[in-house]
Amino acid sequence: PPAGLRAGLLRSYTPGVMVDQDRLERVDTAQWRQLLFALCFLHSVVQERRKFGPLGWCIPYEYNNGDLQSCMLFLEKHLYNGEISWGTFQYMVSDVQYGGKITDSLDVRLFRTYTKEWLTERTCEEGYAYNPSAPILKIPNDFQYTVPAFTEHADFRKYIEQFPENDSPEVFGLHPNADLTYCVKEAASLFKTLGDTQPKGGGSDGGVSREDIVYEKATELLKRLPEDYEEDEYKAKIRKLGGMTIPMNIFLFQEIQRFQNVIAKVRFTLTQLQLAIKGEVVMTAELQETLDSMFDARVPHYWENTLTGDEFSWRLPTLGLWFSSLLNRDNQYRTWLNSGRPNSFWLTGFFNPNGCLTAMKQEVTRKHKTQKWALNDVIYHTEVTNFERVEQVKAPPDEGIYIHGLSLDGAAWSRAEGSMVESAPKTLFSPLPVLYVTGNERRAEEKSKKEQFGSAGPYECPVYKYACRTDRYFIFYANLKCNDEKPPNHWCLRGSALLCNTQ
Repeated sequence: PPAGLRAGLLRSYTPGVMVDQDRLERVDTAQWRQLLFALCFLHSVVQERRKFGPLGWCIPYEYNNGDLQSCMLFLEKHLYNGEISWGTFQYMVSDVQYGGKITDSLDVRLFRTYTKEWLTERTCEEGYAYNPSAPILKIPNDFQYTVPAFTEHADFRKYIEQFPENDSPEVFGLHPNADLTYCVKEAASLFKTLGDTQPKGGGSDGGVSREDIVYEKATELLKRLPEDYEEDEYKAKIRKLGGMTIPMNIFLFQEIQRFQNVIAKVRFTLTQLQLAIKGEVVMTAELQETLDSMFDARVPHYWENTLTGDEFSWRLPTLGLWFSSLLNRDNQYRTWLNSGRPNSFWLTGFFNPNGCLTAMKQEVTRKHKTQKWALNDVIYHTEVTNFERVEQVKAPPDEGIYIHGLSLDGAAWSRAEGSMVESAPKTLFSPLPVLYVTGNERRAEEKSKKEQFGSAGPYECPVYKYACRTDRYFIFYANLKCNDEKPPNHWCLRGSALLCNTQ
């Protein structure tokens, strides 16, 4: 079907589909007609938002006319019973009718924010518009997305037909950069399809064959591959760091075990691939897939995934980025083993970043043993520091840890203001300064939050391992300060999140 707000609303206002003259006359008030339009507008927005990928919705839900129909029937019956209860109306739309199919907690939060902002008493006031109060870029044709209260169905159709052909992302609550995100997503999908359909033949007469190119690449990677971690050696080094009674040392031990599995897998596959190219062993399906992937500069499937499709290592789009990450991870682990705990942790470089934070929380809880802190009552406390670069961190904190390598998606961080600000034009990701994370007792943290962030509170920014925003890759929430003009709801509609990997 045609895309865009205009097409979506025209579908809703097609006689016999959703809204016709008969439905407009079922309740004889302007409020009923305005809220009908508001529901149809919201329905089109939540559908259109899917095209922006994870920035729009963590999971792209199949919202349909049945959801909209249910909301209209509830509103109609609710208005028959007297004055509208806005809290009830918002709850029924966001948590019951649409929310019944939403499985991700952050998508639930986003839909609730839409209803809190768009289904209120203000929606029925004269002059109310969905336009942002101070748009970053000009809205096409300076169009005002108002809520009309016409009595005739044809007047609604005429009004909707005036909508701009291309919708500004700001009408959805997103930053104008979201259009660039959409274009990049579409282009990446196109090039992936083109790459998958390329012929897999050998080189021409006299040219270098695919096998020769991959053989040389395998030789180069084997030379750069770090040496194996011997279990007896790294266990002895961990004992020098305090042994396995320290939670962070247990975390390090588990990380090195997994990292060694990756090194062993890569070394074995590359060695076998070279032998297969020379004809000394059979070229299996796995080795053929590795050869094709390396020729296309992609990461071989079995370097990233187990046989069942679970994550074996880490997911990056190109072989160069993946191997660079391997070397950087190796550097972090070896530095930690040989020189002691780093001043700041590169969170991206861990298989299980949640494990790192949990181990830190256990250590903080043990330090407060005399105050009888319980691990279940300890929650994360976060502060954005003034350290722009990790090199500026000269010593670890007394309690908790510093982490670096996070990027803001859908927002930026202003060091001068000490709060979230809008992204720069055409800049999709903005680096966050070093983040201080520690544990705090739940009641003390709630009190501290009110003192630190005021009545509006902070924006609870989700931190993800990858740009794919699902519970599988969710790590924790970081509290980021907002200013009064742009409260937490603003950043929720922006889809702002912190990412370890932006690729």
